[in-house]
Amino acid sequence: MAEGEGVAGRGIRVRLDGSASRSDVGALKAWLEREKPLEELVRAGRLRILERPRTDGPPGHMGTGMEIVLAVVTSAATVGFEQLLAQTTRAVSAWLANRREVESGDPPEGRVDPVNLDEG
Repeated sequence: MAEGEGVAGRGIRVRLDGSASRSDVGALKAWLEREKPLEELVRAGRLRILERPRTDGPPGHMGTGMEIVLAVVTSAATVGFEQLLAQTTRAVSAWLANRREVESGDPPEGRVDPVNLDEG
């Protein structure tokens, strides 16, 4: 992508490992929606935070089959994509630390990756 081109069609995928419950996914999504920089982009209509089924799980896969996707809606985002990725990674780390403090047992592992949403 050339400098100055839009980032619409790009997104960030957040996945929790197989030990995650459906409530973990919902709690993380709510946490991301309340993170200040992300919340501002959602309110401005520049970012959508979606929960969607995973398509890469093997048959009989244990654990939740959901992932969270932060979809960049417009290229007029007030932050660069790399900054958005870093903010999302920090927010997921903060959620995992909080979950470790408030719930028993180890939290699931989290993974944050950039994705091209135009490729399906």
